[in-house]
Amino acid sequence: MLKAKDIMTRDVITVKPATTIEELARILMQNKVSGAPVVNDEGDLIGIVTENDLISQNKRFHIPTIVRLFDAFIVFASTSRIEKEIKKMAAVTVDGICTKEVISVTEDTPVEDIATIMSEKKVHLIPVVEGKKIKGIIGKIDLIKGLSR
Repeated sequence: MLKAKDIMTRDVITVKPATTIEELARILMQNKVSGAPVVNDEGDLIGIVTENDLISQNKRFHIPTIVRLFDAFIVFASTSRIEKEIKKMAAVTVDGICTKEVISVTEDTPVEDIATIMSEKKVHLIPVVEGKKIKGIIGKIDLIKGLSR
């Protein structure tokens, strides 16, 4: 049975929370990767940032629907979601656009479990960790290569 350690990429490109959005874009393009784990000064995993985060930062802002009912105004969007969207669009560093709730696996996680996580959670880049330290990373292409063996 194949495990994460059999298919993961061991040379992981990481970024810091203070990395600028422009630096991040350059790093992703130069290294031909779709994202990068975000690590603190101790090398602990604290987030993940992907091409989708960069794309989302540049999307149009959706103004929530407001309906007037009698003398009250009803907003059909949560205020916290709107605030989060505005902060993400205004971010200048990775810390402002990265996902902080990272889905990760260990080196012994079976490939079938990784495929299930990617499919059900709609994530395409999964760090392989030991505690909070990054051991590798698995992208969609790594999984496909592993499955085709």
